[in-house]
Amino acid sequence: MIQLPFPVRDANAGSGSRDLGDLPEWDLTDLYAAPDAPELKRDLDWLEEACASFAADYEGKLAELDAKEMLDCVLRNERISSVAGRIMSYAGLRYYQLTTDADRTKQLSDLQEKITTFTTPLVFFTLELNRLEDDHLDRLFAQNAELARYKPVFDRIRAMKPYQLSDELEKFLHDLGVVGDAWERLFDETIAGLSFEVDGEVLNIEGTLNLLTEQDRDTREAAARELAQVFGDNIRTFARVHNTQAKEKEVIDRWRGMPTPQTSRHLSNDVEPEVVQALRDAVVAAYPKLSHRYYELKRGWLGLDRMQVWDRNAPLPMETTRTVKWDEARDTVMEAYAGFDPRMAEIADPFFKRGWIDAGVKPGKSSGAFAHPTVTEVHPYVMLNYLGKPRDVMTLAHELGHGVHQVLAADQGEMLSSTPLTLAETASVFGEMLTFRKLLDQAKDQQERKVLLAGKVEDMINTVVRQIAFYDFECKLHDARRTGELTPEDINALWMSVQGESLGPAFDFMEGYETFWAYIPHFIHSPFYVYAYAFGDGLVNALYANYEEQPEGFQEKYFDMLKAGGSKHHKELLAPFGLDATDPKFWDKGLSMISGMIDELEAMEA
Repeated sequence: MIQLPFPVRDANAGSGSRDLGDLPEWDLTDLYAAPDAPELKRDLDWLEEACASFAADYEGKLAELDAKEMLDCVLRNERISSVAGRIMSYAGLRYYQLTTDADRTKQLSDLQEKITTFTTPLVFFTLELNRLEDDHLDRLFAQNAELARYKPVFDRIRAMKPYQLSDELEKFLHDLGVVGDAWERLFDETIAGLSFEVDGEVLNIEGTLNLLTEQDRDTREAAARELAQVFGDNIRTFARVHNTQAKEKEVIDRWRGMPTPQTSRHLSNDVEPEVVQALRDAVVAAYPKLSHRYYELKRGWLGLDRMQVWDRNAPLPMETTRTVKWDEARDTVMEAYAGFDPRMAEIADPFFKRGWIDAGVKPGKSSGAFAHPTVTEVHPYVMLNYLGKPRDVMTLAHELGHGVHQVLAADQGEMLSSTPLTLAETASVFGEMLTFRKLLDQAKDQQERKVLLAGKVEDMINTVVRQIAFYDFECKLHDARRTGELTPEDINALWMSVQGESLGPAFDFMEGYETFWAYIPHFIHSPFYVYAYAFGDGLVNALYANYEEQPEGFQEKYFDMLKAGGSKHHKELLAPFGLDATDPKFWDKGLSMISGMIDELEAMEA
């Protein structure tokens, strides 16, 4: 039941150029003042004793507890989770700031091992809980309203009941978790340590990926070929990490009796497999009217006979190349948030003023972007790699949306605040939509409107089409790994099998693009996470359509949804808006918004 919060990077974080103004950096002192702070040692000592005494007081006794005693047990467990989460948040955030620093890496590793050791005696809790009968728990919930508030947590734990192993094996797997963490760190450190030389300039991965959005086509091509070269030089390491992680998952899934590699993700997301399958099928069926149609338009705008992979995120020819300085990005997002509801801007404001954002690109810093909730008694931290492209403004809007959501959900407490991934993208994508709509309303002419619409369509394709293609790749990868070791060439072939289908007939694929699976962190850190982006985008598109159709009272319902955190199922959260994700037509509503924007772009060409 211990939940150690770790961030998951957003895959589509953008980048730009320099001279951006005063970029904020994290102030982690709200967690601990320093890596050797006495408070850190105090909390570690407390945690060791608290875990031992918890096990001594409750192991073998859960079935005997009355409602008040069960509540006390839950509250003690929640406090342990909070202290452990605070420690690991601090160590993790320090590490992500500079993944190549040996001291930070050692501290993270040492603390992970200590906390794993401390919390191993707590494994009994979920095991014993799952041995209780439903009617026994129902009686306890009926007797104590505060305990009943935790029923969603119990329900999620008990969803694992059919896949639970013996107490001894569960403790073994808990201890073994640090090995999987080490492979994740190997991936992070390898990515952060890569260097790329483009036109005589040595760059890290963020700076090189940024060049794929440059106006000059030769620069984009040079960056793509350099990425392919460096990925190719390191492909055996990446293939080893993927093979090991996928095999570890296969072994654990097999022992647990999980019917599919995706089952554990669906369970943790509190989402039905058929809902995810309906989403996947709806998006794949829509490829021709979304990505295929849009990229054919873009091919014409770029004046090309064929598109190459380095043209996918190219700016339009009529797009003015400009750098968005940090202050402008902040003001744009804050004004969009305040325009929806002043409370949104009030919650977001401290992120900019109190060191809750780390924005700059620095050697050794983790790639991508994320919002990390830490623990409910502190506050979230946002990481960006901000380099001043207009898309970076949308990334800021996205991550700040996560941060607002996490602040609002914190009142639920440590166990109920964490939102399933399928709903965790709601506020982030909604924040992007608010920012986009504000910019669209301010467009000076038809050309600026076209550029904005095209940019939003590309972001949505990256969020929906690209992420579902990622999901299909993962499904194929894990299925293939069950039959044996995968060579780098095997993984390359699986990657390419989804690329042409998702991007469409406008594209050719350069030699070397087959290795571009190597740098996607989600595949390593959170297998099958990626469908949550498509889920969130479809959900937000449907929500925003609801907002436009019925604006009266929408803000209150929206805030209530965010405040709920993980205390309610997606069906219950969406009901006040008249939406239901279990209805297959639900996804068509969200996809039709993207298709409608492409309709408008096509009409501009007529």
